[in-house]
Amino acid sequence: MQFTRTTTRRRSRAALALGAALVAAATGLLSPTSAGAAPATAAEASELVRKAAEQLTIVDEQIHEAELIVANQQQEAAAAAGQAAAAQAALAAYEPQLRAIAQSGYTGKTQSRFAAFLTSESATELVQQMTTLDMIAEHTNSVVAEVAAAQEAATLAQAAADQAAATATAGLEQLQGQRAEVQKQIADYQAAFGRLSAPEQTAVTTAVAGRSLQAPRDLPMPPGAAGEAIATALAQVGDRYEYGATGPDAFDCSGLTSYAYAAAGISLPHSSGAQSQLGTQVSRGELQAGDLVFFYTPISHVGLYIGNGMMVHARTYGSPVAVTSVDQRGFRFGVRLG
Repeated sequence: MQFTRTTTRRRSRAALALGAALVAAATGLLSPTSAGAAPATAAEASELVRKAAEQLTIVDEQIHEAELIVANQQQEAAAAAGQAAAAQAALAAYEPQLRAIAQSGYTGKTQSRFAAFLTSESATELVQQMTTLDMIAEHTNSVVAEVAAAQEAATLAQAAADQAAATATAGLEQLQGQRAEVQKQIADYQAAFGRLSAPEQTAVTTAVAGRSLQAPRDLPMPPGAAGEAIATALAQVGDRYEYGATGPDAFDCSGLTSYAYAAAGISLPHSSGAQSQLGTQVSRGELQAGDLVFFYTPISHVGLYIGNGMMVHARTYGSPVAVTSVDQRGFRFGVRLG
């Protein structure tokens, strides 16, 4: 068990460090007009912004994964603290027995046997007293051994709790630094995007996240949770894209899918990578309405398939929630929940 906890913490720290490295490495792309030579043409500027948008999806996903790691670390710390408290309570339960032993004047088996020899008036009485003393000594030694074991357990549990708390605190501090850096890069990207003309902005958005389609009317809904999730997601069409948002008026990609399925009573992690590990993986040809659809390597974008080759998704910065074709660059696979 100790090996498992240690391995998990090492992986958590490694994943957080990877997230920080990706954020740092992305800085150049996320500031397309300030990194290197300035673009010579509008087309070059648009291409840099498009690359920056794609890079941001990767960085966003790394932050979401780091948030899940830190949340797990905090849960581990809370569980370890509970175990430490339980161990301390178990140790405290022995206090009345220890107090009774102390008050009985027990001073050791040899001395008690000598006192019995001096005070016994007959051989029978001496045997009886010594037998009683042996029983008392055996019980006392057992209690002392149990107390020692409880003390060791309490000490180990407290040490584990302290380590888990320190890991969670360090992870949270690192995550907060990553969040701050990403927010800065988002602002740089939005400034660069804002300098493009309206047609250029549309071209970038279309290249990154697909051409917006008219939300279908009277769309046949699958039964159960899938249909409820689709109806919920379609009701958000037009809401703005916002990093880290999970509704009700703004979303990022995994924020929208988790919001939609939450309305159907199904909890999904706020991470496209984590969502891709759920359910049953299906190919493009096997997609059914209600399936989650994933994009890019590594996975950094998710949408909700609604049928007829279409999906609804929170696309990218500067673009609201929309219905688009599912057949766009970077498609990997679908996932069917349940």
